[in-house]
Amino acid sequence: MPGIGVIVNVIAVVLGGLLGLGCGRFLAERFQETIMRACALAVIFLGLGGALSKMLAVDTDGRLSFIGIDMMLAALIGGAIIGEILNIEDRMTAFGAWLKRVSGSTGDTHFIDGFVSASLTICVGAMSVIGAVNDRLLADPSVLFAKSVLDGIVIMLLTATLGRGCIFSAISVGIFEGAIFLAAGVVEPFMTPAALANLSYVGSILIFCVGTNLFTLPYIRVANFLPALVIAVLWPFL
Repeated sequence: MPGIGVIVNVIAVVLGGLLGLGCGRFLAERFQETIMRACALAVIFLGLGGALSKMLAVDTDGRLSFIGIDMMLAALIGGAIIGEILNIEDRMTAFGAWLKRVSGSTGDTHFIDGFVSASLTICVGAMSVIGAVNDRLLADPSVLFAKSVLDGIVIMLLTATLGRGCIFSAISVGIFEGAIFLAAGVVEPFMTPAALANLSYVGSILIFCVGTNLFTLPYIRVANFLPALVIAVLWPFL
């Protein structure tokens, strides 16, 4: 069934969120804080590991060298400029505020933070793009099935500490992967191995930034860096 991978991914996020919401009600505040720190650490090292795997290479002399630095700088700086012009972060926050209002969650002080953080954590990455393209063009939802398991666990943990806003990240996943699924014919020619490597490289850096935000370090407007992913994909063609 075409699109089954996207549908399963959305359902997995909702189910993971509902489980996390149920668990969170029985956790004392100190447990929630500790779990939040554990989630932050996991997201940080997930992003760090992904970025370093693309950034470091062993040269012919057996020494480590950095690769793709020009691409990374161009993508992050260019993406930040475009993102600030488009004001993506504020638009995403406004959408989260609207969801908070219509869902009757006005008393949930963490709703918007949960929605934005969860959405960025599970949407920014090569698996979303590759999975949606494979689901459409190859009728192969296996990548999205694997991602669904991971997303369900991540959202369960985030929801237990940040609340029901995380559950609504299912909307973000549906829109993001659904758009790629529908545009797969246009996107597929750009998904070369080099483009996918760049996407994973820059996407991992953004996931790392989401982790630092969860750790309440100086806040990074990660959503305003999303155009960096487009620049990273297009870089091999420039």
